[in-house]
Amino acid sequence: MSQLLDGQRTVPGPRRGRRDPAARRAVPGRHRPGHVSTWLAAPSLAGLALMLVYPTVFVVALAFTKSSLGKPLQHFTGVDNFVDAWESLAFAGSLVRSVVFAVVAALVATGLGIALALLLHARGTRFGAVGTILLLPLVTPPVMVGVAWKLMLAPVGGAFGGLFSAIGFPGANPLGDSVGAFAALIVMHVWQWTPLVTLLVFAALLGVPEELREAASLDGAGAFRTFTSVVWPVVAPNVLSVLLLELVIGLKVFDLVTVVTQGGPGVSTIVSSFEIFRTGMRGSYEIGTAAAETLVFGLVVGVLTTVVTLVRSRAVKADR
Repeated sequence: MSQLLDGQRTVPGPRRGRRDPAARRAVPGRHRPGHVSTWLAAPSLAGLALMLVYPTVFVVALAFTKSSLGKPLQHFTGVDNFVDAWESLAFAGSLVRSVVFAVVAALVATGLGIALALLLHARGTRFGAVGTILLLPLVTPPVMVGVAWKLMLAPVGGAFGGLFSAIGFPGANPLGDSVGAFAALIVMHVWQWTPLVTLLVFAALLGVPEELREAASLDGAGAFRTFTSVVWPVVAPNVLSVLLLELVIGLKVFDLVTVVTQGGPGVSTIVSSFEIFRTGMRGSYEIGTAAAETLVFGLVVGVLTTVVTLVRSRAVKADR
């Protein structure tokens, strides 16, 4: 009573017989939130091992053995397959072409995708009919993309024949020139995959708080300053993730090369995926050498994706 008169409050102690939930300790065998039992996860783990681990181990085994399409894993050869792959001028050149193709195509597609996403977002928060039309190249099979562009670039009867004549290049055939064919493949690839960047960046722009834009506008910031200071810091991690995705898609390009150029003229458009296919599925069917080329190409892909991942991690930390 005297404590109440003095203005002090008494805090009741914990009730006996009841334990504080925060003080509970995990009991072995008891289910914990977010924890999946090993037995429940076993089917998924088995499927993962079957679909990922086993093929990887098999490719490694092929790379270190004498293997053909009909007789795989004949005998151990050490690093001979890797030496043959590295001494192949076609494969060494294909690595350079793959990296150049993927980097250029990813940067161009990402830049165009960002621009289109900003234009669509300026119209409103709905993707709309225009955005749906822009997605048509994305849902077109790569083989059909290659066939359509090959017909349009034909020097006789092609859709671009009149345009080439108008700018002073009558009868021009980009696919007949080494540089032109490589550039044409990049244009085809960018045309097909830019809509994916547009869609993902547009979704990221919807996550930018409108309050930040309004505050920047009240401070007198223009459109460019608002984008660089407000919008970009928020969407940068997502954009870099899209860039990484585009880079991987560019590194694995195969359909366009097969349909449009078959690696020509000469070896100017032979990328690594196509060269690995040629080594393993044509001629002497050197599956062991093709497996070694696959591992080397995978190492190059890992290095490139690691660089982009590190850049993205820094962007995420800067945003925080």
